[in-house]
Amino acid sequence: MMGGVRFTKGHGTGNDFVIIPDPFGELDLTAELVAALCDRRRGIGGDGVLRVVRSAEHPEAAGFAAEAEWFMDYRNSDGSIAEMCGNGLRVFVRYLLDRGLATPGPEGLPVATRAGVLVTLIGDGTVRARMTTPKVYAGSTATVGALTVPGVAVDTGNPHLVCGLHDGTELAALDLTRPPLHDPAVFPHGVNVEFVQPAEPVEGADGHVRMRVHERGSGETQSCGTGALAVGAVALRDAGLATGSIAVDLPGGRLVVTHDAEGGWWLEGPAVLVADGEVDPAAVL
Repeated sequence: MMGGVRFTKGHGTGNDFVIIPDPFGELDLTAELVAALCDRRRGIGGDGVLRVVRSAEHPEAAGFAAEAEWFMDYRNSDGSIAEMCGNGLRVFVRYLLDRGLATPGPEGLPVATRAGVLVTLIGDGTVRARMTTPKVYAGSTATVGALTVPGVAVDTGNPHLVCGLHDGTELAALDLTRPPLHDPAVFPHGVNVEFVQPAEPVEGADGHVRMRVHERGSGETQSCGTGALAVGAVALRDAGLATGSIAVDLPGGRLVVTHDAEGGWWLEGPAVLVADGEVDPAAVL
């Protein structure tokens, strides 16, 4: 019989997570339990679950154990498994540091994910994560109600469709309570959809945009790190810039996407732990 499960609640620009320490991979983290934990009325509430497990103890990450001690086992709020979560990664690292489970080396702190081993750097109140290189690979469309918007498909370790809004359509007017319709031939496993508008210039960035996102498996969220990365990559491309930084404003706050001269893609923003507790799985289920 499963006893109480320790947890921490954290967020990155409002993208919130239930963090479950399970270093030896002993917890039976079913899709039903994940969905129950993420339920905002009957559970703890969150956009997803971050299970903290040693790479050597997880079959999907054992091959990374020599490079990264810890594996981020990320689940969407509906219980489905996700390849990657940029804000989740930054919150995951904040947890490792706060709990004394890891110490960054000279090159940063590596973390194993389903998108590979990613390196993070700790800033003054922020966590900066080196992300997988985004791949812009196709054109497609998203439909919200009567509105169909052209977009650009981007692979950031998980699938995204970046849709620029034009012709006077406002971000606030979009109804994202239901998933935007997409082309299953382009996205057979579903897609995260970002809607984007340009914003006024800001100091220290080469571009500035506002966005909302509907995440596959979670619905509209306050923020999405891999979505911001996809948006930043498209914004730099559209500006004709090979390198540079884009400030991305989401409902939950600002993230900064940078493509550096060495070819690295970085996502930077705050990561905050807000509460600790213990939950009875039988009660939420």
